[in-house]
This record gives sequence, structure tokens and C-alpha cells, in this order.
Amino acid sequence: MNRRRGFDLRSTALLFGLLAAVIGILGAAAKVAVGVLERRPELVVVLCLVGVPAALALRSGRRRFSARRAARRAVAALDEGTATALHTLETEPLPSPAPVAAETLAPVGQEPTLPLGTGPAEPTEVLVEAEPEAVDYEALDADEFEQAIAALCERDGCSDVEVVGGAGDLGADVVATAPDGRRLIIQCKRYCEANRVGSQDMQRFGGTCYTVHAADVAVVVTTSAFTAPAVEYAEQCGILCVDREALEAWSDGTGPEPWAVAADGGPVL
Repeated sequence: MNRRRGFDLRSTALLFGLLAAVIGILGAAAKVAVGVLERRPELVVVLCLVGVPAALALRSGRRRFSARRAARRAVAALDEGTATALHTLETEPLPSPAPVAAETLAPVGQEPTLPLGTGPAEPTEVLVEAEPEAVDYEALDADEFEQAIAALCERDGCSDVEVVGGAGDLGADVVATAPDGRRLIIQCKRYCEANRVGSQDMQRFGGTCYTVHAADVAVVVTTSAFTAPAVEYAEQCGILCVDREALEAWSDGTGPEPWAVAADGGPVL
């Protein structure tokens, strides 16, 4: 006749106490595991240790299930996993935050300032005034000399500049409009130093520059010089005389333009 085992209050109380301890440890371990997994996903393997006691208990059906043995194994596994997780957190510090740029630390309401030498370089434009090119007017022929005088007029602000010298030009070699709007008529005399512009040359130009060409400013430019009678006639007719020295000064920018001198009423530049 089989005797039924009586109710053991002590064993039952011990069993429930162990289960309560296991549940508490599981809760604490779960909280630690969640925090660890957020920073170290590779520690998922630690949680696998929790399933080891269950796997061992179910491995063989021949062994009699023991709640005490399973509880002890679970507690040991959880202790080992918790220790491993805490050791990992202590030995592997969290990555330090990225350094804050110095210019972002300016007080509230104040524009951030960049360290010296680190700001964006602003392009600077340096304006260099080009110096007029020196021209050897004595090396030019008559046609080239007329073109060179026309180029000087354009350079200094004249408009509607034309080279009209040639047969039948009636004394006008270059026609232009001065910057102030006056009509400019220029006769060019490409002479050598020994050949000066005489009164006859001046008279032929004076007979056409105003009556035929309707000049407001009449100019005779030469690579040589003017005779005294030619200068006297020019003064009487209001013709401006530009000799070699005055031409070079006009060309290199050290002297005035002919129409500027004519505005002052001077016949000789």
C-alpha cells in the first residue's frame, strides 16, 4: 500500500521564496540589460545565458525536475550575466561628445566670432591704372601718324573719331567730338626736326577749318615745331599749335589734351 506524501509547508515556503527572488532578480537584470543593449547591442549574448538552465532542465526527461536545482542554476546564470554586463560598462567608457566649435560659444545676443586667420577670405580687387605706352612718332609714316593721333583722341574720351586725311581733305586729317561736345578738327604734320610748320601751312588750314569743317576747336599737331610767323597766324585765327614736346606730354599723360587748352583760350600748347 503506497503512502501519500504529506504536505510539507517548509518546502513549499522555500519554493515560493526562491521564485520571488528569481522574479526580482529577473526584473533587475532586465532593466540593466535594456540599458546595456541601448548602448552595447553586442551584449545580447548575455541574455542567452538566462535560457541555459531551462535548456538543461529539458535536455533529458529521465531526470526528475527539481525546482530548487533550476532556481539555483537560474540565479547563478543571472549573477554571471549581470557581472559581465557591469564589467563591460566599466572597462569600455562611452564615446565622448563631439567638441563644440569655438565660434558657437558666443554669449546670447552676440554674433559669434571666428579665430584670427580662419574666416573666409574676401577677394580684394586692386585697380592698377595702366600707364600710357610710349610711341615713337618719328618712326611712323604720315598715315600711321594720323592713326596715332586719332587713337589719342579716343583714349582721352573723344567720340565719333574719324581719320579723313588724304587727297581732297581740305586740311582735315582727324575729325572727332570732344568730351564736352565741341567739334574737333585736327591737321597732322609728320615733319622731321629740321622742317618746321610754316605760316603757309597754317594759312591753308585756317582757310578751311572753320568755314568748311565748322570746327569748334582747330588743332595742328606736328612731330617738329612751328615757325614764329606760323604761331602768330595761329594766335590771330584761334588755332591751337601742338609741337613735338607738347605731343609727347599729351601722349604720356603728363600734359593736357588740346581741347582742354583750347577751352582756356590759349593758341599754343
